Amino acid sequence: MARRPRSADDTVTSGPQRLVGILRSSIPPVHPAGLPFVSAGLIVAALGRNHRWARRAGLAAAGANAAFFRHPARTPPHRTGVIVAPADGRVCLVESVPPPPELGIGSDPVVRISIFLSLLDAHTQRIPIGGEVLAVVHRNGRFHSADVPAASTDNERNSVLIRTPEGLHVVVVQIAGLIARRIVCDLQVGETVGIGDTYGLIRYGSRLDTYLPAGSEVLIESGQRTLAGETVLAQLPGPARQS
Repeated sequence: MARRPRSADDTVTSGPQRLVGILRSSIPPVHPAGLPFVSAGLIVAALGRNHRWARRAGLAAAGANAAFFRHPARTPPHRTGVIVAPADGRVCLVESVPPPPELGIGSDPVVRISIFLSLLDAHTQRIPIGGEVLAVVHRNGRFHSADVPAASTDNERNSVLIRTPEGLHVVVVQIAGLIARRIVCDLQVGETVGIGDTYGLIRYGSRLDTYLPAGSEVLIESGQRTLAGETVLAQLPGPARQS
């Protein structure tokens, strides 16, 4: 059967649709917490449309905020018993320390993996392992640079305690940095979360600490890059360890 030649109408109709499809597949959406900042830049550009510098400044601000608050799709691993990175960034510390005292889960040292986020990293944060949220505790503090060891204890932070189905405790802590001054956490005590679920962000530079259950096998090293919700940080111990 002969193929019908494409008409000019086909080109007009399919061209914009194809462009929209390409943009949707290649440009990640913006996290809702970032929409006011993107909108503010667009408003400045619209109000200053008769002034080149104002229009350019507004569009630049909107674009920068859209990039910062981007929310790329991620696919968590199907393996059970693994702990994934809660954030994009670089592993800056792997060490044994007591968990945050405000959670009340003891002072025995456990492995803590710290991930530093630069301004260029996606700042949406994800749940490192599925389970029940037992505690969400915000603590005021300083705003030191987030890539120094003292940031874990001195800086403003938000600690989340998750209990896995096996009864193990995993802690993830959002830490404000030198520029970051606003921690966003959407979790509530008692809710059930899944591995890789988005749960919050920190505006403009930050750090995420993950505290592992005793006996976990660490599968990452300091200096490595991570992708939130995908990069495996560790394997749970005992019966939770499966392939």
